[in-house]
Amino acid sequence: MHERHWEHLAKLNREETAKRARCRYLAECDSFAVFLLNSEYVIDLARRTIRLAAEASNVRPPGYLEQLSLLAYLINARDLPLTGKLVSVEKLDPGGFFFRGSHKLPVEKLARVFGPDPPSLHKVGHALDAAPQAFGDASIELLVLPRIPLTLIIWAAGEEFPARASILLDQSASAQLSLDVLFAVTMLTINVVVSIAGTTN
Repeated sequence: MHERHWEHLAKLNREETAKRARCRYLAECDSFAVFLLNSEYVIDLARRTIRLAAEASNVRPPGYLEQLSLLAYLINARDLPLTGKLVSVEKLDPGGFFFRGSHKLPVEKLARVFGPDPPSLHKVGHALDAAPQAFGDASIELLVLPRIPLTLIIWAAGEEFPARASILLDQSASAQLSLDVLFAVTMLTINVVVSIAGTTN
């Protein structure tokens, strides 16, 4: 899986890659240690495997989205500051054309889960070491990858409007990852957040 990414990553300077991606290079085992959604993963270049740093028997191995997100991030991450400007994925250049049809983010999942009880988003945020924000009826900022913060916002249903959810990224996100990988990262985030919500309710 992802052979092209493995081959590309293997050609890169290890120390420079770790600096760009703001992660650790483990020289003794030729591996990188990267945090993804508050879990540390070990990307082993020699064995071409990815595993959780703290393996547990009841935790499934990293799936397609996790592997793609981690490998593409290590290859593409840039040593750039955040802009501090939050934008929707559609406002990322040229996200307005990409995030449509099959690439439209299913934010209604978040609205359905958290809309009836917006503060429950903060419980999930706590599990992911996310910071509460002041947007909507509940919002959190979580660090999906070391250079990719993501903000989730929930609005409760009103008399005239249904519950709504929104996802915002720093404007620098498209300089860090291609749009297809940002789609994968965001889909992974939605899936993880909804899954944790199901275990905390």
